[in-house]
Amino acid sequence: MPNELDTQEPLLLWKHFKEISRIPRCSKHEEKIREHIISFAREQGLECVEDRVGNVLIRKPPTPGYENAPGVVLQQHMDMVCEKNSDVQHDFSKDPIELDVRGEWLYAKGTTLGADNGLGMAAALGIMEAKDVKHGPLEALFTVDEETGLTGAFALDPAFLQGRIMLNLDSEELGTIYVGCAGGGDTKLSKGYTPIQAPDRWNAMCLTIKGLKGGHSGVDIYEQRGNAVKLLVRILWGLRAEHGAVLVSMSGGDKHNAIPREAKATFFISPEKREVAGWVADREKELKDEYGYMETGLVVHLDAAREDVSGALTPEDTEEVLSLVMSIPHGVLKMSYEIPNLVETSTNLASVGLEGGKMIIHTSSRSSVSSALEAVRNGIAAIGRLADMDVEMEDSYPGWKPDLSSKILAAAKTAYTDLFEGEATVKAIHAGLETGVVGEKYPGMDMISIGPQIEHPHSPDERVQIESCKHFWDLICEILARTK
Repeated sequence: MPNELDTQEPLLLWKHFKEISRIPRCSKHEEKIREHIISFAREQGLECVEDRVGNVLIRKPPTPGYENAPGVVLQQHMDMVCEKNSDVQHDFSKDPIELDVRGEWLYAKGTTLGADNGLGMAAALGIMEAKDVKHGPLEALFTVDEETGLTGAFALDPAFLQGRIMLNLDSEELGTIYVGCAGGGDTKLSKGYTPIQAPDRWNAMCLTIKGLKGGHSGVDIYEQRGNAVKLLVRILWGLRAEHGAVLVSMSGGDKHNAIPREAKATFFISPEKREVAGWVADREKELKDEYGYMETGLVVHLDAAREDVSGALTPEDTEEVLSLVMSIPHGVLKMSYEIPNLVETSTNLASVGLEGGKMIIHTSSRSSVSSALEAVRNGIAAIGRLADMDVEMEDSYPGWKPDLSSKILAAAKTAYTDLFEGEATVKAIHAGLETGVVGEKYPGMDMISIGPQIEHPHSPDERVQIESCKHFWDLICEILARTK
C-alpha cells in the first residue's frame, strides 16, 4: 500500500478507500463489501438496515444545534467495473486492488482503480465516522449493482429513506455540480449458425486489436475513441471481400458500460493468400493515421492461430455476421440543442461474441430524451430482425431532469464559492446516475451530484487526482453545515 496516502488529507477518506480497495466488489458480487459496511456501522454504534436486494442504509443522529435541520442522504454504490489489461494476472474475486501513486495521481496496477464509486463510499463512511462534521439527520445509502443495471436503485422501497435532500457522490469532475443525467437501456441480439468443415489445407489465423483507450461509454463517448470491435470488423470485412476469409470465432468487449479496448478473431484463409500479412499491416497504418493522437497505443497483430480449429462459418454466414456488426451504430448520435457541449444521444457497441456458431451482440444506448433513446434501441432491434436474430430489450432506466431552482444546488454553489473563491460549473452528464431512479421513487427529492477528479473510469487507465479528494471532502462537509 503506498505510504504516500497514509498522511494524505482527508485522513478518514483515504483510510476508508484503502480498506475498500482490499475488498472484492465486482457488480453482482458485493457480499464482502456489504459485510464490511455493516460491520463498520456496528463498530460506530450507528443504526444500520439492509433491504431485500442488499442495499445498506446507515443513519447518524444530527449534531448539536442541527436537530431541526432537514435530513440529508449521502448516496453511492458499492460495486465497481472490473477491467484489467490482458497481460495482467488479477483475480477480482479475491485479489486486492494494487494502488499506485504517480505524482499527483493515484492509479491501480493494470486494473481499474475502483475510484468509481469507491471514493464516494470512502467519503460517506468517513463522514459517518467523523466527530467534527456538522450536519442534520444524516443517512448514507450504499446501493448494489449500479454498474450493470441500477438494480439496487430500482429495488428501493419508497419508505426506505427518510431524508428528502440527496448528495449523490458518484460524479467525476472537480468543480462541477451535476443536476441532470441521461437515461439508458441495453439491447441484446443473438443467433445460431451451423459451422462447416474448413477447406483442406487452409490456414487458421488470429487477428487481434489492442492498446485502445476504451473508457466509460457515457462519460468518454464524446471523444470518439476507437471501438476495438468496430475496428476489428473493418479489417475482417476487407479480409473477407479481398482474400476470401471465413470466420471461426470472434470476441471483444465484456461490459455494457465500457468502450471495448481489445478484440480478436480467428479465421481461415487460403494458403495462396501469402500477401495477407502485408495487407493487414497496411490497415494498421491506416487506422493509426485515422485515429492519430487519440489512440497512440493502437496495435493490430496477425499471427497463426495457436489453438486447433476446424469448424468455420460458411462464406455467406461470415458475410452476414460482419455485415451485422458493421451496421450497428456506435458513438455520438446527437448533441443537445439546449445545453452546450452535452451529448444528448449515443450508443455503445459494447461486446460481440462468436463461438461454436453462436453469435451474441450487446449494445448499450443512452439519451436524455426518452423518445430518442427508444428510437435508437428500436433501430438496433430492427437491424437484428433483418438478420433473423433473437432480440432482447432490457427495461430502460430513467434520466434526471435538471432543476436549476433547487435549494441544495443554491447551497452547494455558495459553499463552493466561499471555499474555493470561484464559481462551480453546473451541468448535466451523459451517463446514468442513480438519481434518475431515486427521483422516480421519491418524488420531490432535491438532488445534486458531486465528486473528485476521476479520469478514464471503467478502464485500467482509471486515475484520480489525489488533491481533488480534499476539495471533494471539504465541499460535502460545507454543504452539510449549511443545510439547516
